[in-house]
Amino acid sequence: MPMIDWADIDTVLLDMDGTLLDLHFDSHFWREHLPARYASKLGVSVEQGKAALYPMLEALEGTMQWYCLDHWSERLDLDVAVLKQEIRHLIAVHPHVVPFLEGVRAAGKHLVLVTNAHRRSLELKLQCTGIDMHLDAIVCSHDFALPKEQPPFWAALRTHLPFDPARTLLVDDSLPVLRSAARYGLAHLIAVTRPDSRQPARVVTEFPAIRSFAEIMP
Repeated sequence: MPMIDWADIDTVLLDMDGTLLDLHFDSHFWREHLPARYASKLGVSVEQGKAALYPMLEALEGTMQWYCLDHWSERLDLDVAVLKQEIRHLIAVHPHVVPFLEGVRAAGKHLVLVTNAHRRSLELKLQCTGIDMHLDAIVCSHDFALPKEQPPFWAALRTHLPFDPARTLLVDDSLPVLRSAARYGLAHLIAVTRPDSRQPARVVTEFPAIRSFAEIMP
């Protein structure tokens, strides 16, 4: 059986980081680049910088603060958005994404990017990739002060962007986000198994899963 019957879909909601875009940029930034800059500011080794920063990140994972560049800029006394610019060359679109977006719009579906990314990070990535030209709308969870990991986010989204949960597809690399959407009642959910091109594919059994968008091309 095909993973998706496109006749059952009106709205397609797509995550950005790890889904449309290679998560390697974000992984490298948070695990390597930012700790190195933080260590330099503190005058300590990179390993000491990581030891100081990693627990802060892990304590807030999945919250609105985790995704907020303003929060980390204030907490670390660094302009995090500017530091992201330093490695913008790592921002990349996953293979098969653009043909998929073109195919979905050609099929008459409403195509929406729904991201937890901070607005300044979102703007940088759109500048580097131009994927916004293939979308009907872009929604940032910061506008609702709710991350996608929380089921109330989807109710807030629905007031802003009317959609029928029974006829909506969400593709996301985050299992907590997919669980949240499932609890809200979205009927069509697909996980991405290789969000970071530098890492091996994950085994996902909880949701239908794809390694690339070529597998679900309309």
